[in-house]
Amino acid sequence: MMLKSKLLKLTMVIMLVGSLIVGCSSPATPSTTNGDKISTDVVVIGSGGAGLSAAIEAKNAGLEVIVVEKMAFVGGNTLRATGGLNAAGTSVQEALGIEDSAEVHYADTMKGGYDKNDPELVKAFTDNAADAIEWLLSLGGDFNDVGKLAGSTNNRSHRPSGGAPVGPEVVKTLKTATEQLGIQIMTETTAIEIVAENNVVSGIVAEDKDGKVINIEAKAVILATGGFGANATMLVEWDSALEGFGTTNQPGATGDGIAMATAIGAALVDMEEIQTHPTAVPSNGYMITEAVRGNGAILINRDGKRFVNELATRDVVSAAMLAQEGQTGFLFFDQSVTDSLKAIQDYIYQGIVIDGETIDELAGKLEIDTEALVATVQAYNGFVTSGVDGEFGRNDMPRSLKVSKFYAIEVGPAVHHTMGGIKINNKAEVINVEGSPIVGLFAAGEVTGGVHGGNRLGGNALADIVVFGRIAGKSATEFLNN
Repeated sequence: MMLKSKLLKLTMVIMLVGSLIVGCSSPATPSTTNGDKISTDVVVIGSGGAGLSAAIEAKNAGLEVIVVEKMAFVGGNTLRATGGLNAAGTSVQEALGIEDSAEVHYADTMKGGYDKNDPELVKAFTDNAADAIEWLLSLGGDFNDVGKLAGSTNNRSHRPSGGAPVGPEVVKTLKTATEQLGIQIMTETTAIEIVAENNVVSGIVAEDKDGKVINIEAKAVILATGGFGANATMLVEWDSALEGFGTTNQPGATGDGIAMATAIGAALVDMEEIQTHPTAVPSNGYMITEAVRGNGAILINRDGKRFVNELATRDVVSAAMLAQEGQTGFLFFDQSVTDSLKAIQDYIYQGIVIDGETIDELAGKLEIDTEALVATVQAYNGFVTSGVDGEFGRNDMPRSLKVSKFYAIEVGPAVHHTMGGIKINNKAEVINVEGSPIVGLFAAGEVTGGVHGGNRLGGNALADIVVFGRIAGKSATEFLNN
């Protein structure tokens, strides 16, 4: 309903602001006589949450670390994340009176992934998630607000105070730490090859923005390049039903790490498990955080009716959305939801939110039957009062929707997360096609597979990248010290 050009322009502005927040470094000049060779202990490919977490852990252990990043600024997909980091048993939860445990988090994650997950990886993830939050807090991050995202039994999604978008806070926290530690980050530098012989890695080959080849000799390589959600060809190769889908991913998420790893014999797992996010803006793929639903919004179709449990898993909600007229729907919420979540102010600023002083006014702007929408909202408010959703069984209804103004955002599914990737073990070691670790090669984050199984729960990815990023950094340290 908004002009596409306006949305694209606003999205570009937001991306620019994001890059300014997290900083932008020029490509580093190799400190060698011929300018084509660098030596270091550890080279990390990718500067999202996983890569920066790995780099910090390795540097803190006394290793020399270089990070290469093909984009012009750090952050990757992490910078776009809005929901939160799932962790159970944190000091933040305790302060808020929330009871939770790693065991419940494990059970939720396995159930959410339809038990296709690697149990060993899920246990490492859920056992270490709370410590990841404490670590980020110790680095000065603000993760003191806790909400609930779909598929979680308890409130465990940690985010900045007031519910502000979590990704920029993660990147800012980690980038500040890398600067304080003096970690070298080479932006606009693309890794093109992992150098390996006889199942042992010895560095990488990269190119700077001018096409100059840089050979980085390293005793350990950590892959943190993200998934392939922005690679339309690769997506369709693994799931032909995704032909023509938009994506919530940043342009750099093209599966480079997967290609480089398989070229030296790495095994893959769960590649066909590709998740769509149900609430992306159709015209530009901008993701609307699940926290909007978690804080009380409902989903309605063009008949003014609810059509799904809004807090069902992402695949279920996406499928229900695709069954509606136009294959989109509307997030509907009131002023109380808006006041509860800072992220909504960003959406209003972008011009993607439609509002009305009354439900009647909003229905008119949406071209939805007023009586039907009023009846839907009244019925839902009744469910909130009774505590029982008589239509779809939603078990978490934090508030009635009755405070003027009223708001709506048109949303539909877009490719969001690739659950499959490089096979790793619980030490973040990359496993080859014969089932053995590739010596000196580690991986973390969305470039890997196995943690999320057939469906990723909202809030698990951000925690996953920090947990396994840290594990990769520690494992590389242990490897070099032995």
